[in-house]
Amino acid sequence: MAQDQQRPQPRREIVTGVPRGTRRRPPAHTPARSEISEQTTLGATYVRALMRSQLRAALVALTLLALLLGLLPLGFLLPRTVAGPVVWVALGLVAYPVMWLIARWYVARAERNEAAFTGLVTDPAEPPPTADRRSAP
Repeated sequence: MAQDQQRPQPRREIVTGVPRGTRRRPPAHTPARSEISEQTTLGATYVRALMRSQLRAALVALTLLALLLGLLPLGFLLPRTVAGPVVWVALGLVAYPVMWLIARWYVARAERNEAAFTGLVTDPAEPPPTADRRSAP
């Protein structure tokens, strides 16, 4: 019994570290950014999908613009008494706001496509990139 009392008690060690739930786990799949930079088939597919969606938006905007401007000469086929005011109203008051709306829709659509692509390419654990506003007025 005297021998048990002489033995020192084992020292307790406290281990500190990152809690288990907050450890950063590697993504379950290879991030798309590496697929694009390594020029794999999957990376080319991602880029082609972005280009296709941007082209689709551009073609829709161009078609709407062509319809708007293509229908304006039909106003000249109206009788002269009605054609004068209708053509000027169509040219001055209708055409420009509609073109502005088409352009605004196209820019919003292109930005949405790019944001979706950026969300696909970036790693969710990384902080979002800050917008570079140096070139903005």
